[in-house]
Amino acid sequence: MIEIMNLKTSLGSFTLEIEHLKVEKGEYFVILGPSGVGKTILINVIAGIIVPERGRIYVDGKDITRFPPEKRNIAIVPQDYALFPHMNVYENIAYGLRLRKLPEKIIRKKVLELAKSLEIEKILNRKPSSLSGGEKQRVAMARALAVDPKVILLDEPLASLDPKLRMRARNLIKKLHDRLKFTAIHVTHNIVDAVVLSKRIGYMEEGKLVFIGTVDDFIETKYAMPYINEIEEVVKRIK
Repeated sequence: MIEIMNLKTSLGSFTLEIEHLKVEKGEYFVILGPSGVGKTILINVIAGIIVPERGRIYVDGKDITRFPPEKRNIAIVPQDYALFPHMNVYENIAYGLRLRKLPEKIIRKKVLELAKSLEIEKILNRKPSSLSGGEKQRVAMARALAVDPKVILLDEPLASLDPKLRMRARNLIKKLHDRLKFTAIHVTHNIVDAVVLSKRIGYMEEGKLVFIGTVDDFIETKYAMPYINEIEEVVKRIK
């Protein structure tokens, strides 16, 4: 479980203020909003990359607000995936496990299990430069999941994929979450991501969370109006 209280961060003329956000253990929570409203800044504050001016961040009841990133047990999947170019897929996935100095036998077992789950067993020896966008996204997910983090943060992880690959990747993430029940905060500007992946969503405007609730409740708000045609299409497909 992750809880954010009275958070404030200023970067230049932009201010992020989150009064309260609580994501339950095992929940996949999506924060929706257009570009420039502070979604990535929020991810970076939670990850420890940006230190807030005030407020508290709790993970499983522990105050981690002043912890450095490596002490938070939080994994992040950035928009560009940030795979290590000099390492092959296997080494990228194993990286966090090796930092924890686990036995190589355990590392290999974990990497192969995740590779099978994410359907990337055949590309373990390849370098990131030879991978498609969809393959990079799955490797980044595997690397994040490998260390059994308390929370996974996903910053527009599907944004660079074409519509067909995006749908496949979205379905794969949903299947993984249904099976593994990891806790996730996923930020996106894509309403379909929110509707398909999450039961509860938040909506951001100008550095503030102006709505938190179920997808059904969101559809009834004024914030849903720009997305109404896409919502109707995805609801039809789901039915």
